[in-house]
Amino acid sequence: MSGDSAGHVARSTAAPGSGAAARTRVRRFLRTADGVAVDALYEPGAAGERVAAGHPGDPSGTSDVDRAFDHVFVIAHGFTGDLDRPHVRRAARAFARHGAVVTFSFRGHGASGGRSTVGDREVLDLAAAVAWARGFGHARVTTVGFSMGGSVVLRHAALYGGPGGEAGGALYGGPGREAGGAGEAATAETDATGATAETGATDATDATDAAGRAEAREGASATTEAARAGAREEAAGSPGADARTDAVISVSAPARWYYRGTAPMRRLHWLVMRPTGRLVGRWGLRTRIHHREWDPVPLSPVAAAARIAPVPLLIVHGDRDAYFPLDHPRMLAAAAGDHGELWLEPGMGHAENAAPDPLLDRMARWAIAQAG
Repeated sequence: MSGDSAGHVARSTAAPGSGAAARTRVRRFLRTADGVAVDALYEPGAAGERVAAGHPGDPSGTSDVDRAFDHVFVIAHGFTGDLDRPHVRRAARAFARHGAVVTFSFRGHGASGGRSTVGDREVLDLAAAVAWARGFGHARVTTVGFSMGGSVVLRHAALYGGPGGEAGGALYGGPGREAGGAGEAATAETDATGATAETGATDATDATDAAGRAEAREGASATTEAARAGAREEAAGSPGADARTDAVISVSAPARWYYRGTAPMRRLHWLVMRPTGRLVGRWGLRTRIHHREWDPVPLSPVAAAARIAPVPLLIVHGDRDAYFPLDHPRMLAAAAGDHGELWLEPGMGHAENAAPDPLLDRMARWAIAQAG
């Protein structure tokens, strides 16, 4: 775990926006477009090693060391995680062998403010982290999300756009109802995501009916999300184009909201939907969960995957994932089309807890290779 205290800022030889990569780690609170304080940590990793050694760089910019210097990975953890969790730190160390790394705690997690909306307004947390990462002078940003974070990186890429895209498009999944962390969640996971059925749906039949109604709301609200977000973005002063990503890696993500087809996901819906469950989340899992439902329903992961091109997309999923079966990654890959790549990993379980170091290294190398 990190030894830094929340909000600690290490001395750095380069400030964000200076155009030069920092040599030392920096930890501070970021401010999202809707005013939530997000705990974030920058580590120079392989990029810092080149700066510290005074490496002059390859004028062509094509050597492995230059690609590492140019690259920063922004890691989005799963539900109930935070940047100090051991598995998040292990993932950060793996990616740091290939470039700089930014980790952060989603709202409602760790030292960050606000309450978790389980994938809705978390897109604003990621946008703030990406904009901060770009400020250190790196040419390329890859977002890497696990489970809930995997759904967030998909939606972020679709809504902010890549090079030439409409950066900072539809950011919000729901209207602001509470300063410093509103956004209404009706979904949950423990290092997983998905959305809940209606509050009263306690058996399979009710859950199916509620999911159908929720999916109808999602379809009706997709246009609403896009239409409402632009004005809110301008008013909130969002990071805009600085928050775009150059490549996306989504690990153990769901394809659709309102999924409760596995026992772990049914338990996790209880965690979010019931007052007792939210107390367990707060005191047992260090996760503060918002009690309101989404309104409108955010863009679904599968719909987001279809809108990411031309940004490269890698979808990674274990064949022993207990939360989301293999139809989820296959749906995402089908939606992504030719610009997406699917890795089904034999023997792998769910999210960052189950991702072995060799897989993390392969993912990092894939991202760097996308730079050409």
